[in-house]
Amino acid sequence: CKKKDERQPEIKKLAVIATLFPIYDFAKNIGGEHAEVSLLMPPGIEPHGFEPRPEDIIRINKADIFIYTGKYMEPWAEKILKCIDNKSIVLIDSSKGINLIEKTDNHGHSDHAHSMDPHIWLDFKNAQKMVDNILEGFIAADASNELGYKKNANNYKSMLAELDNKFHEGLASCKTRYFIHGGHYAFGYMARRYGLNYVSAYSGFSPNTEPSAQRLAELIRKIKRYDNKHIFYEELVSPRVAEAIARETGANLLQLYAAHNITKEEWERGATFIGLMEQTLANLKIGLQCQ
Repeated sequence: CKKKDERQPEIKKLAVIATLFPIYDFAKNIGGEHAEVSLLMPPGIEPHGFEPRPEDIIRINKADIFIYTGKYMEPWAEKILKCIDNKSIVLIDSSKGINLIEKTDNHGHSDHAHSMDPHIWLDFKNAQKMVDNILEGFIAADASNELGYKKNANNYKSMLAELDNKFHEGLASCKTRYFIHGGHYAFGYMARRYGLNYVSAYSGFSPNTEPSAQRLAELIRKIKRYDNKHIFYEELVSPRVAEAIARETGANLLQLYAAHNITKEEWERGATFIGLMEQTLANLKIGLQCQ
């Protein structure tokens, strides 16, 4: 007689690749035990100048689902996706149905290709819509687990709604609503959602172009005028500009998370999108002198 094999049959998991940390974390929460979600971008890499390597394209080609933020955040994505041989892969543009902010210069002009703000996840209402878009892709790839994916997505959207409430309440009564940031223009959606006046040292959406001396002088004047005690800097971008402004004004430095990506240490610690946003709220409350 054969001995009965008591091992459980192995569950085949969906192979999911996400470009940025927020959508990686959203997908992990939706997929649960039925998905193996991986982050395309290695922890510690600043994403704006990222270009996928040949081995990344091979990984994408083997996946069941590929999730990206949108064509303004990952301009390389649509070009690469046309070259993929895997015709059964489910492609998810998580920005579908979201109205993007268009940023103009001081004269009201914009270069449309470079002026659409891609940092949509920093409005938590948008983040909930992104979860819906990702859920739709999971169901298309694996309809047999639809109910589980929907339950997970609804639970996570409730957590995002609770986070949104914490920001509304925490930033309701602050001594100053001027939010001065020595980094690239990443927090426009967050500022709009919570009624903050947002100014960044870098005029564009990428940290690759350093601000001019004239721009720095303007920020120094604003900090003094609005009596800001703190200037903010962001993860994965050198705080050199924020430090220069702090030296001229006596302001203290506080870190914010835009959460495009995380450091290796945060990755090993198991950082989550919601946890990073709660740290951002705590520092905003200090910097804006909120009650």
